[in-house]
Amino acid sequence: MEPSNFRRSFANACDKAGVRKVHFHATRKTCASLLVALDVHPRVAMQILRHSQIAVTMNIYSEVSSEETRKALKRLGQHLSF
Repeated sequence: MEPSNFRRSFANACDKAGVRKVHFHATRKTCASLLVALDVHPRVAMQILRHSQIAVTMNIYSEVSSEETRKALKRLGQHLSF
């Protein structure tokens, strides 16, 4: 598919869904971050996003929320009996 045709199709799909127009790569970043939040194994996320290296998935595309960080630290404290 030609990039310009894809961008046009993506923009139309955003309009139909009532979603503000964003760059396509922003949706990939959102997908990666949601997969991390859902505790999807990083290798699975890598396959879904079609990355050849896990570092790309984890270091560039995924973000972990502050809430997820707090939950992880709480679980660690419980495990260590703090």
